[in-house]
Amino acid sequence: MSNSLLSIKNVSKDFYGNQVLKDINMEIRRGEIHALVGENGAGKSTLMNILFGMPVIHTTGGFQGSVEIEGQEVNIMTPHQAMGYGIGMVHQEFMLIPGFTITENIKINREITTPNIASRIFGKQYENLDFVKMNRDARAALDKMDMGIEEYTLVAGLPVGHMQFIEIAREIDKTGIKLLVFDEPTAVLTESETENLLRAVKKLAALGIGIIFISHRLNEIMQIADRITILRDGELVVTKDVKDTNTLEIAQLMVGRKISFERKTSSGRRKNDETILSLKNFFVKMPGEEVKGIDLEIKKGEIIGIGGLAGQGKLGIANGIMGIYPAAGEVIFDGQKLELNNAKGAIEAGLGFVSEDRKGIGLLLDSSIEMNIAFTSMQIKNEFLHKLLFARIQNSGKIRSHAKKMIKDLDIRCTSPTQRAGSLSGGNQQKVCVARALTQNPKLLLVSEPTRGIDVGAKKLVLDLMHKLNEEQGMTIVMTSSELAELRSICDKIVIICDGKVEGVLPPDAPDQEFGLMMSGSRKNSGNSAGFDGGLAAIGTKEKQDKEVMSDV
Repeated sequence: MSNSLLSIKNVSKDFYGNQVLKDINMEIRRGEIHALVGENGAGKSTLMNILFGMPVIHTTGGFQGSVEIEGQEVNIMTPHQAMGYGIGMVHQEFMLIPGFTITENIKINREITTPNIASRIFGKQYENLDFVKMNRDARAALDKMDMGIEEYTLVAGLPVGHMQFIEIAREIDKTGIKLLVFDEPTAVLTESETENLLRAVKKLAALGIGIIFISHRLNEIMQIADRITILRDGELVVTKDVKDTNTLEIAQLMVGRKISFERKTSSGRRKNDETILSLKNFFVKMPGEEVKGIDLEIKKGEIIGIGGLAGQGKLGIANGIMGIYPAAGEVIFDGQKLELNNAKGAIEAGLGFVSEDRKGIGLLLDSSIEMNIAFTSMQIKNEFLHKLLFARIQNSGKIRSHAKKMIKDLDIRCTSPTQRAGSLSGGNQQKVCVARALTQNPKLLLVSEPTRGIDVGAKKLVLDLMHKLNEEQGMTIVMTSSELAELRSICDKIVIICDGKVEGVLPPDAPDQEFGLMMSGSRKNSGNSAGFDGGLAAIGTKEKQDKEVMSDV
């Protein structure tokens, strides 16, 4: 019996004359973890759309070449047919129903039911849902990834990291799976969560399931994959055993140029001792990311990193400052007390924000790229508008010109500024979010997971841009990220959040074990920040929450 599970042979695809895939050949074996990598726009998504029979392929003329499953050529016209062949996918963008529980999302369309009197008369659709059995199945799937959250929890309001685990659990719970595609499954996960996920993926492969693992995190690929296929500009660069390559070679093959994440230093930066943002006894009621009474100070001209494990509160800080989730306490920005729970007021004061949730908060998916870039500045600051007597109308020329500049500066891969934002790849959508925040010319830029789902070349471009903004314009930047290496590459100091409080502050060159201890709460923050001039400081965090403040939230 052949060990080949999936064969993609001489596959090509064009969209209205634009060639996006050119003669691609790829084979996936049983029990193999096969990494698929390439920059945004390299053709990964189109190849997976072909495999899943997505309508975007068949409504645009189909494709050339063939797809074989276990040696038999198949013509997959719909995602339902793909599932019938045993193909599953964990999407980067979540496909969950917020108003349902975790169990209901995992078991949707595969519910377990029991007969009753009504169902015996009127049919199976009237059977009762067997939540005991469904909860048990859901619990088993969650436990495979060491996810301790209760299966009866509502999905609405959960952090994006938790949602990713639920997506994976849903696929794990399915029976008859032969091939499972993971599309950037760790993009929003921390190191410990990622380790749990990678262990689960290895268990699935050990059962004989073929895995296509799409990721921009090259260290993960080196850790987990058996073979790797690299695409660039729609063409196959190489397929090789992972043991015969390294991350540097992979990065160079992906982008066609040398990539480096060495720490950036500069003697011309405009750092000073003036405090630009101060948080005092600050609470944020963000589900899964609560902030529990922290005191922080940020000095003008610094790049500050905020790190920590998922669910510890690091994401809640920026979301609370910007009024996305209810907050209490005191925020002083640029010498003025900031009104809490007022997003418009925060932007008017000079704060810019790039959310970790580009779909829910960051983008107007049905609007053009240029409108997404200009929209907030138009609404809040009356920019990009013509003044006509008592009315204001859009200055389309200025909007178009600015959008083209941002598209060039950020290397946003698109057909034109008028392209719908929702049709872009995940990484390019993230770049549009960054462009919109920068268009507001903020005094301080809050960025949460700015490189989520972005390839290695684009990550470097975004990090270089933030360093450039800080160096040339003196912009203060607070960057929240699950990727410690990125924080260490550009930040002056890194604040570690644990259990909703500041566990400590470390310089970027501190030993790995120091960061690990703080993230796990194994090291107390007493005295850890001593000796660091300015930046963020942990001040008087208490074990007991201030219930009176939280009642205001």
